[in-house]
Amino acid sequence: MRKLTALYTLLMLALLYIGLVIVNNEVFDSVRLDLTESKIFTLSSGSQQVIDGMDEPVTLYFFFSQEATKGMTALRNYAERVESLLREYEKASGGSIRLKVIDPEPFSEAEDKATQFGLTGATLGNNDEVVYFGLAATNMLDDQLTIGFFDPQKEQFLEYDISKVLHQLSDARQPVVALISDLPVAGGQNPMTARFDPPMVFYEQLTQLFDVRRVPSDADRLPEGTDVVMLAHPKQMSEALKYAIDQFAMKQGRVVAFVDPHYESDMLAMMGSQQPNGSDTSLLRDWGIDIAADTILLDGAMGLDIRGPKGEVIKHPGILGLSTQQLSRSDVITANLDTINLASTGTLALLPSSTLDITPLIQSSAQGYLYDAQDYIAQAGTTALKRGLTGTPLQYTIAGHITGTTISAFGQAIAGADPATFKATTDNLNVLVVADADMLADRFWVQQSQFFGETLHTPFANNGDFITNIVENLSGSNALISIRSRGQSARPFTRVATLQNKAQKRFREHELQLQDELASTEEQLAQLKNHQGQGGTIVITDEQQRTIDRYVEKRLKIRRELRDVRYELDRDIDQLGNWLKFVNIAAAPLVLVLMLYLLALALRLRPGKAYTKE
Repeated sequence: MRKLTALYTLLMLALLYIGLVIVNNEVFDSVRLDLTESKIFTLSSGSQQVIDGMDEPVTLYFFFSQEATKGMTALRNYAERVESLLREYEKASGGSIRLKVIDPEPFSEAEDKATQFGLTGATLGNNDEVVYFGLAATNMLDDQLTIGFFDPQKEQFLEYDISKVLHQLSDARQPVVALISDLPVAGGQNPMTARFDPPMVFYEQLTQLFDVRRVPSDADRLPEGTDVVMLAHPKQMSEALKYAIDQFAMKQGRVVAFVDPHYESDMLAMMGSQQPNGSDTSLLRDWGIDIAADTILLDGAMGLDIRGPKGEVIKHPGILGLSTQQLSRSDVITANLDTINLASTGTLALLPSSTLDITPLIQSSAQGYLYDAQDYIAQAGTTALKRGLTGTPLQYTIAGHITGTTISAFGQAIAGADPATFKATTDNLNVLVVADADMLADRFWVQQSQFFGETLHTPFANNGDFITNIVENLSGSNALISIRSRGQSARPFTRVATLQNKAQKRFREHELQLQDELASTEEQLAQLKNHQGQGGTIVITDEQQRTIDRYVEKRLKIRRELRDVRYELDRDIDQLGNWLKFVNIAAAPLVLVLMLYLLALALRLRPGKAYTKE
């Protein structure tokens, strides 16, 4: 009887297990519990809005070379992370997104398909095998976009990159950029040389990617269907145009402004002038954004070398070359940029009464100083500017993304405008301000050369990439713009790194001490070699021998201390590793055994008898 009862129990447990698996796969398959700190396995609300806004199905082709990446543990782990996120997109779409995972083996049709999409294989490691790790996306109209290779260094922007592909497929039209500028962006005849200048390089780049429509400063409206308004050093705009821009921003339009307290690249405007060549910033100020018009930022650490009036090379604190330390690493616009050059830049802040929020994108070093703009003009290009590097240095914001609540710059609709369409406030102002317009000028970021009659542009700074990234980011939907950088799946062992750094510091101190002692010992031995007796033999006195013995003994003692420090380092890390192994390996079984013991104890204490003897 007991055998039948045991078999019956095992059979019921097996059926229960199979039933639970079926229920889990069918009912709870979409249930997720993301316990990571940054919720990296959960789609953000912005990505969900992008998916909800898709009006036609999209097919995603995820290419990853499984065979060629054997042994590349980090890359394979990241590929699993990418595939997991793509499947989240597929499940969240409700059937609008279909994912196909493809292993493009060498000389296969899958590899031909990857090549057809334009994906480029990379040769990694010591072998010559080509690794594909990219994404191709197509819609019903056969439009296609690709991510050529998923760079693990850009993991924090993985969700943004995928959502951007989906957004661009669902809205294939070129974004309309209304460019308002008093700069000769389209080229033309130079009044100083009487020659025809080509278009500015940043303008040529934008026209290749966007539908750029130039708007004169005296216009009274923006072009129909404008997605982004770009202000590039407008000196004086008409009230009607200001009103059009204001209402565009109040109605959740996106604005990027390159404004400057002194645009020094316009040599014609500066001939014989001692007044700053500043931009019109009145509209920004009415929104609560402060760009000082009478001061220029000097940076004692980031100044570039220029040729002085007498031919000498001087470090100009007003012409800045900013590196990765001054560029935000957490924003998709600046995360992958290395260098940005600026000149006579201003500073960006919010007025005390402002209710806006600012996210800095570009900042000066901690050696920033404010200098009077008129004095700067009089002393530009001379060493006299260095006298401005006095007082208490601070770090200043040069470019930032400004969002939040503000009021219109106009109390009511202007004459000729429809009062019914007037909007007095907004909770979603979206403005990106750069307190410098000289960065748009070719001379600060691109070098031109002639090659068989063709003009080649070779960038030596990332100004052009920065401008393009801004417009590309702002021209996306509000949902896409809201997607910020996420965390990384690979989390460092900060405790281990702290132990290593602490012990390494001690190790380094002893190492330097040992090197000093060795140098002193070698010097003593070199002096002893000069004391030679007959036959060229070295004559060493008893005192010298005791000195040598003392140094040798001291050297051995320090070496023993170094070994002890290294042992302490390894011991602390080993103890931490052993504890983690215990938690990961032994803790779970112990908890399970304890739970089973408590369950058995509860059943044993249950009233009545479990078995009846015959």
